[in-house]
Amino acid sequence: MYQVMLFLHIIGALALGFYLILPFVLGTLGKLSLAGQEGTVSAVKTLNRFAQFGLILQLLTGGYLIGQGNYSVPWMIVIVLLFLAIGALSGIMGKPLRLALEGIRQNKPIAAEEGKLRTLSALLSVSVLVISFFMVFSTII
Repeated sequence: MYQVMLFLHIIGALALGFYLILPFVLGTLGKLSLAGQEGTVSAVKTLNRFAQFGLILQLLTGGYLIGQGNYSVPWMIVIVLLFLAIGALSGIMGKPLRLALEGIRQNKPIAAEEGKLRTLSALLSVSVLVISFFMVFSTII
């Protein structure tokens, strides 16, 4: 059972890998045509939802794996806090994505939403990198 859960946990981690490239994708948003912006924001919105399902998978399988392992309490606290940060940031990113998509469709400027999306995507990317680091090097803390 442990191997199945570990496999599912890795699948969930791969879904979160989307957040690692997101700052680069959103960094070029202002240089695209309106149709390109609409397609990019729509794809990011869909992939964000997909990654959120991966995050749920991470929660379920990670809970099982922590119960089977021998991890320190500080490590578990750091992991849970990073997990919550990733979940919160990905959820918060939903509104600017929706507003940007509406603004693009109505030919309105989306500079405010674009700035929020860049900031959130950078924070998400760093959070996913840090949690991945602590997953690989679990004995550091």
